[in-house]
Amino acid sequence: MNQYDLTDFEWRAIQPHLPNKPRGVPRVADRRVLNGIFWVLRCGARWADLPARHGPPTTIYNRFNRWRKAAARDWRDGQRKGWPSTCH
Repeated sequence: MNQYDLTDFEWRAIQPHLPNKPRGVPRVADRRVLNGIFWVLRCGARWADLPARHGPPTTIYNRFNRWRKAAARDWRDGQRKGWPSTCH
């Protein structure tokens, strides 16, 4: 385990909140991808510099963008339904 990898406890807390819409090709495991995203964000590195153990850099980058857009969409839709904002 790397210093930037999720612990089992952290993974169990996050996993249920990730979208799960498999596409036609076998997916790189979500936990592996998330560890890669955290590695880039914490190190300030480029996506292309990701260690191979996280999977292909383009896969990690594309999943990051897909999840980011899905989260923004969920937040926006929640605001339309009158859900209280968590940011003040």
